[in-house]
Amino acid sequence: MFRLTVRDHIMIAHSLSGEVFGPAQRLHGATFLVDLELQRPDLDADGIVADIGMVSDLLKSVLAPLNYTNLDDLEDFRGRNTTTEVLAQAIAERIRGRILDGALGDEAKRTLAGLKVTLQESHIARASYETRLQAG
Repeated sequence: MFRLTVRDHIMIAHSLSGEVFGPAQRLHGATFLVDLELQRPDLDADGIVADIGMVSDLLKSVLAPLNYTNLDDLEDFRGRNTTTEVLAQAIAERIRGRILDGALGDEAKRTLAGLKVTLQESHIARASYETRLQAG
């Protein structure tokens, strides 16, 4: 399996409900490094997984509505804890939808096998969500 990873970042604010989160129950900020990994079994005719520029632009466009935002105010997250894990899944599913809508071209839509989004919230902690792009 071949893999291509691009990176960006977001700065958000949020609060988390539940005693397990201690002081993070209060509104606080976080900066996440965001890695998007695309996977495919074989390289395309040009010898790539996908065009790095297009993949970088896709990631940036999916992150833009979240950047410098209080996630507690967004309808998509209302009533949910926006943990690193939940946020990784939300970003991955948005990217998956865009790829299946053709954001990286028809060949990528047909041949990419999966993707993984990893959010690094500090030098010691990160969370990932991985999903398939093809049925089966």
